[in-house]
Amino acid sequence: MSSITGKTKVCGIIGDPVEHSMSPAMHNAAFRALGLDYAYLPFRVCREELQNAVAGLRALNVVGLNVTIPHKVAVMSFLDKLDPLAERIGAVNTIVNDDGVLTGYNTDAPGFLQTMRSKNIEPEGKNIVILGAGGASKGISFILAGAGASLVILNRTRSRAEELAAQVSQIYQRQVEVVALNKKNMARALDGADILVNTTSVGMVPGIEQTPVPAGLLKPRLVVFDIVYNPLETRLLREAKAAGARTIDGLDMLVGQGALAFEKWTGQKAPLAVMKQAAVKALKNEG
Repeated sequence: MSSITGKTKVCGIIGDPVEHSMSPAMHNAAFRALGLDYAYLPFRVCREELQNAVAGLRALNVVGLNVTIPHKVAVMSFLDKLDPLAERIGAVNTIVNDDGVLTGYNTDAPGFLQTMRSKNIEPEGKNIVILGAGGASKGISFILAGAGASLVILNRTRSRAEELAAQVSQIYQRQVEVVALNKKNMARALDGADILVNTTSVGMVPGIEQTPVPAGLLKPRLVVFDIVYNPLETRLLREAKAAGARTIDGLDMLVGQGALAFEKWTGQKAPLAVMKQAAVKALKNEG
């Protein structure tokens, strides 16, 4: 896209805050790379204005939106249709406007799975330990259970993890183990684990010297996926790499979910390398 005209199609992201989102850099770079007449804008929307913002999406003929914190659950009630996966997970992060009909999707979860598979890691039959039971954990737990993994969820508030485990078990008929998040339980869970996924914010800027897992529990045969992407290499990933484990950073998941949204809006295959390069550059500029 060289310039904005009356024919330019608009996409964007709504959330509060949105100032530090990497999505505008990623998507606009992808539009330019493919020569598409699209523009992607950030819109800060407070909770009280969410319904009006969704109505504005229709009125202004915006092609689609990403949805970030704190609107991923609340936005569902203002949409016309929900993709079955988004309905099961109970969260929407992508909206497609098809001639005024608004459909909500969840690309976070399939973006996570696609990222794993792009690294030649197949979750089926694997023992996977998930740290955290919040919104990110919910989508990841659902998609991994659906792909045939055995899950152990560790969370400081056990009741929250039990609620999530019950939902996953009911839909996929798979037993999900729940344990309180402490060093003893973590050591036991990781002893038989193939993959560790950190869905908590521990290690994110500004707390970059924090880690959710003691270094001594990390082993060479483990795959460690940290969904935190700022910093790109968290202390968890640094120590996992030092222990000989395979590592996947959160930026890959961010790009993966963004690529799926891009493809829904444009019908074009997303240029993953371009999107990741743009996100890395935006992160460095932010720092």
